[in-house]
Amino acid sequence: MRLDGMSAAVTGGASGLGLATAEKMVEAGAKVTLIDLPSSPGAEQARRLGGNARFAAADITDAEQFAAALDAADEFGPLRSVVHCAGRGARIRLVEKDGSPGALEPFEDVVQLNLIGSYNALRLGAARIARHDPIDGEGGAIVLTASVAAFDGQIGQIAYTASKAGIVGMTLCAARDLASKGIRVCTIAPGIMDTPLLGRLREDVRTSLEESVPNPKRLGRPAEFGALACGIVENPYLNGETIRLDGAIRMAPR
Repeated sequence: MRLDGMSAAVTGGASGLGLATAEKMVEAGAKVTLIDLPSSPGAEQARRLGGNARFAAADITDAEQFAAALDAADEFGPLRSVVHCAGRGARIRLVEKDGSPGALEPFEDVVQLNLIGSYNALRLGAARIARHDPIDGEGGAIVLTASVAAFDGQIGQIAYTASKAGIVGMTLCAARDLASKGIRVCTIAPGIMDTPLLGRLREDVRTSLEESVPNPKRLGRPAEFGALACGIVENPYLNGETIRLDGAIRMAPR
C-alpha cells in the first residue's frame, strides 16, 4: 500500500518515535493526523510538518476521545493506517525494601495505557479502515509498538514488560482476526532508542547504554523506527509479525 496520498493516524505523534514516524510518512506523501494529549506540542509539530499534517488532541485511555481523534483522521482522507506509539513505563518492585508489597495502582495505569490503549487502537482503528473499499486487495495496516522488554524484562519493569508482552501476544491474533477485512497488523519492538526521555540522562549513563548494544554500538534513532513503520505499511506481505529493532541487544536483568 503506497503511502503517497494515504491518510494515516499516529498516536504519540507529538514527540519521540511517533513524531519521527509522522515525519517519515509526510515525507512520503501521506496525510498524517498526529494524535496526542491536549498538553502536548502536537499542534505546533503539525504546523511545522505542513499542509499534509494535522493534530487531533486525545487521551488514548479515553475511548470516546480516541474515537473522535480517529474520526478526524478519517475526515482528512479515507483512513488506511494507524501507527500506535503512545505508551510509558513505571518502576515497580514486587516487594519494596521495607517489605511491603509492590504498588498496584501504577501497574494498572501502565497496563491501561499500553495494553488497553493498543487494543483500542486495534478495534477503533480497524473499524474505520474497514469502512473503505480495498485498494488492490488491501484494506490497510496497523502498526503497534512493543519493546524488547516484552522478552527481556528487567528488574523494576514488571508493569511495562507485562503490557508490552501483551501487545506481542495480540499481534498474530489481531492479524488473523482482521484478515477478512484486508487489514494487516504488525508490531515493532524497539530496543534502547534515543528519545527525549533518554536525552535527559547523564553522558556516562548514555555511553554505558550504547556499549551494551552489539552492533551498531549506539542508541537507536527515532527515524529508524519511523522508516520501519513506513516499510511495514508499504509491504503487503508483512503481517502478524513482531520485529525487533534493537541492534541485537539482549537486556541484562538490571
